[in-house]
Amino acid sequence: MSDIIREKVHQASLILSELDIDLWLTLVRETTAARDPALELIYPHDLTWQSAMMIVPSGQHIAIVGHFEAEAARQTGLYPAVIPYHQSIREPLLEALTQLQPRRIAVNFSRNDSHADGLSHGMYQLLLDYLSGTQFAERLISAEGILRALRGRKTETEIHRIRAAIQKTEDIYQRTFEMLKPGMSEIEVAAFMHRQLTEEGLETAWEASHCPAVNAGPDSPVGHSSPTDIRIAAGQLLHFDFGVKLDGYCADIQRVVYVLKPQEEQPPAEVQRGFSTIVEAIEAARLALKPGVTGIQVDAIARNLLIERGYPEYKYATGHHLGRTVHDGAGILGPAWERYGDTPNYPIEVGQVYTLEPGLMLPDYGYIGLEEDVLVTEQETVYLSTPQKELILIRG
Repeated sequence: MSDIIREKVHQASLILSELDIDLWLTLVRETTAARDPALELIYPHDLTWQSAMMIVPSGQHIAIVGHFEAEAARQTGLYPAVIPYHQSIREPLLEALTQLQPRRIAVNFSRNDSHADGLSHGMYQLLLDYLSGTQFAERLISAEGILRALRGRKTETEIHRIRAAIQKTEDIYQRTFEMLKPGMSEIEVAAFMHRQLTEEGLETAWEASHCPAVNAGPDSPVGHSSPTDIRIAAGQLLHFDFGVKLDGYCADIQRVVYVLKPQEEQPPAEVQRGFSTIVEAIEAARLALKPGVTGIQVDAIARNLLIERGYPEYKYATGHHLGRTVHDGAGILGPAWERYGDTPNYPIEVGQVYTLEPGLMLPDYGYIGLEEDVLVTEQETVYLSTPQKELILIRG
């Protein structure tokens, strides 16, 4: 079993104490069909029948599972009490609650965080049915705060894995930059990068059809879309968004290349100014990213810097959590837009890993978007990726 799950279960107990929550209840069924995102943090196996993972501050956790899965639960060593059942989870669940007498029971629903919203509506209705007529039905609260902390605060093992994924990502980038030639299509460049992944037995950090994103020049569609037949041309920018997933953890890095015209020795002033502005915005956001500061404050610093330089406002958040997924949990470095809910107002915490990714479009050249991965520590926020400070140049 992964040591990370053991670390996260222990961390969960501490978080419950910190938040003064008596019980965190993760209720699931048939996890191969619909898996609660929280489960990967606290249990290493799939579950078939209705099952309850009950985390408590004392560490005396309880797992209520179907009798066929009880031995696997015991073997994890995570749950001192493993309670099997045959016909219905109702009775053992109520017995455990009666024994624990929790004042507040956190369950996995959230309006803000998809990673904390794993309890389906049907399972929530079942839970209310099980608790009907008891005092426990009035004690349910959202587990969003638990999961925000648990997923956001990375352990040393998690940070080590993220660093390894970043290194692999940067290695593939370097080999790609060495082989780039004008006239290659976006599809051909992406295929080269996919071959590097295959040769090393690696996964993409998100959907492979647009990991990498490759954008050659101003006509390429920027965003979550697949590479096209557009070809690399002199006098234009080439933008990448790419990340590797390694040992369950992700990297997410953007890079920018400029293709020199035959007579050029350096990029045009307009291109260099745009690139330098993005580098400056990332550095300003990194310096502002401190424990206790909110995401909206960090976002405003990078966003306003671009606007003050005369560039359009980018229509996305400056950064997001990074870890098991590329958008790893609640809290975002973003503006107060309705689609982000309350997540821009969450305070930054030690141990969180974020991306920083402001960008701008130059109509005659293409998209300038950089993305760096950073770690919040008590002293400062440090780069995990090797920041791109200069335009990568290839000759047309």
